[in-house]
Amino acid sequence: MPIYELDPKNYWFPDVEEAEDGLLAIGGDLSIERLISAYKKGIFPWYSDGEPILWWSPDPRFILYLDELKISKSMRNILNKGTFKVTFDSSFEKVIQKCQQVPRKEQDGTWITSEMQDAYIQLHKAGFAHSVEVWKGENLVGGLYGVSLGRVFFGESMFSLVSNASKVALISLSKQLFEWEFEFIDCQVPTEHLKTLGAVEIDRISFIEKLATVLQYESRIGSWAR
Repeated sequence: MPIYELDPKNYWFPDVEEAEDGLLAIGGDLSIERLISAYKKGIFPWYSDGEPILWWSPDPRFILYLDELKISKSMRNILNKGTFKVTFDSSFEKVIQKCQQVPRKEQDGTWITSEMQDAYIQLHKAGFAHSVEVWKGENLVGGLYGVSLGRVFFGESMFSLVSNASKVALISLSKQLFEWEFEFIDCQVPTEHLKTLGAVEIDRISFIEKLATVLQYESRIGSWAR
């Protein structure tokens, strides 16, 4: 199948079933309008410095159903100790910077380019992108960010400077989203880290069907600070 080159003058995307090994299209831009259009279709950008913008819709898709979140006994103990403080949307720019800077095992470099950072900061200012911050004292030690539309949260990246901080961020987010009657978090592609919390793979067709259902609800646009 061809890899489509996007027209910078409109926000059209090809059908996700035309993706080749998950890669659907190249080019376009990272404007708020294009990003929202992409997420609503189950598509997200992922590329490295020096590459054109690459748009993906992998099959299978990796998601976390909020009513199937798994919290181990040890994690419950950590949460109950109150070692960490959790906030929402208090330091979005710091979180995305840390996600870009903190090295990950078996990963050379980062896909969070300066262009990506700027785009998601604008998406945050528009009320669609959100962050979770995990603090130990006055220090930001973990967190995550992503995009919210309807009743789904599209997770983008997370970081941890101390053991379990990113898990605390995801569990805290999951509990809040469950209270708001969200249905799942899109984790995009599998990781062992997220499998331990209950995330599972589903085929792309099922993902797109579920996405259409949850996008019928009103989005929680604006700050989630509490």
